[in-house]
Amino acid sequence: MISTSARLLRLVSLLSARPSWTCGELAGRMAVTERTVRRDIARLRELGYGVESEPGPWGGYRLRAGARVPPLILDDEEALAVAVGLREAALSGVLGGDQAALSALLKLRQVLPPRIADRLGEMDAAFVHTTRPDAPQIAPGTLLELAGACRRGERSRLSYRDREGKTTLREVDPYRLVHTGRRWYFVARDVTRDEWRTFRADRVGRIQPTGHPVELTDPPDPALLVSRSIATGAYPLYVTIRLPLPMEQALRLIPPTVGTHRPEGPDATVVDIGGPDADGLARYLLSLATPLRVLSPDDVREALLRRTRELFEDNVTHRDKVNGQAR
Repeated sequence: MISTSARLLRLVSLLSARPSWTCGELAGRMAVTERTVRRDIARLRELGYGVESEPGPWGGYRLRAGARVPPLILDDEEALAVAVGLREAALSGVLGGDQAALSALLKLRQVLPPRIADRLGEMDAAFVHTTRPDAPQIAPGTLLELAGACRRGERSRLSYRDREGKTTLREVDPYRLVHTGRRWYFVARDVTRDEWRTFRADRVGRIQPTGHPVELTDPPDPALLVSRSIATGAYPLYVTIRLPLPMEQALRLIPPTVGTHRPEGPDATVVDIGGPDADGLARYLLSLATPLRVLSPDDVREALLRRTRELFEDNVTHRDKVNGQAR
C-alpha cells in the first residue's frame, strides 16, 4: 500500500501524460478504487492543481493550467531535458537581460538526484556552445556561480582578469547578471573602491562567498549601468553627433550600449559614440540612414563626407551606364 503523498505524485504524473483519463482508467493504473481516485482528485484541487472533470460514462479528468504554479513532477529524462534547455537559454540570452533561466536552473540543480546531476555535468563537459566570432565562450558553471552569489546576498571574493590580462582579487557585493546579446556582465559593488562596477563574466576566474551577509542600499539599474559602461569604454576616438529626433526615437536608432545620449530640446538628441578610427565611425554613421550633423571631430566629418561623395559618384556612374545601355 503506497502512501497518500506518493499516490498523489503518481496521479499528477498520469494526468500530465495524456489529455484525459476516465476515473476507471486511473483506478486501474494506480491499483486503487474509484472512490480513492475521486478523493485524491479533490486533494489535488486543494493544492492548486486545475483538474477538470466531465460527467457521464465517457467523461473523465484532465489537467489544465491553474491560476498558480503547483509542484511539478518530472521523471529523470524530463528533468535532464529541462536542465539542458535552461542552460542553453541562459547561454544564448534568448530571454533577454534578466536572470530567469539562470535562477530556475540554479534551483533545479539543487534538487536534482545525483544520477541526473552527474549526467548533466557530463553533458556540460562534452557540449560546446557556439557563439559569434567576436563573442567569448563562458562556462555554464561560471554563470551558475555568479547567479548563486547574487541570490545569496553575501560579500564575495572575486578573481578577475582585466583587459590587459592581469588577474586581481576583488572584494565585491554581488547584485545582478546582465546579458547584452553578446556578453554576460556581472554587476557588483566594489568594496575597496566603494562604487558600483560591471565585470565581464567571461573574465571571472572564480567567486568565493565570505559568509558575511550584506544589505545593498540604493542599488543602480543594472542594465543601464552596463549600457553606460559599454558605451563609454576605452575607444581611441569619439564622435559627437546631433540627431533631429526626440530622445526616445534616438535611443531606438542608436542603442544605449553604443552611445551616450542627452536631449537637446524636445526634438533633438546629442549622442557620443566611440569607435576604432574616423573611417569606421563614418561607416557606422552612414549605416544609420538618417539625417544627422557631426559636431566633432573634424576628421570624422571629413571621412563621412568622403564616403558620401564616393557613394553618390558610384550611383551616378551606375545610372549613366544603365541609361547608355538602354539607348
